[in-house]
Amino acid sequence: MVGPVNWRGKPLRSYRTIVQLIAATTTDAGLKVRAELDENKYPKGVKVSDAQLAAVNLSRHSFHGDWNYTIVPRRKNPRQGQID
Repeated sequence: MVGPVNWRGKPLRSYRTIVQLIAATTTDAGLKVRAELDENKYPKGVKVSDAQLAAVNLSRHSFHGDWNYTIVPRRKNPRQGQID
């Protein structure tokens, strides 16, 4: 992070603080957010092909579908041992 960054007047000094603030988000409509810090290490530079991306079971929401979507794991086909 660069320079003093705040969210709702609280300084964002660590990723843990950011995740806690995200997790505390609610709305009057009943939205509850679950957030947790993933401290695993992941390799850099992994390439995803157009075919791999197209195979993701992604359903865009009607409101801002570029930002709001659901990814559902594909079900495993028990007869063929493959993913549908």
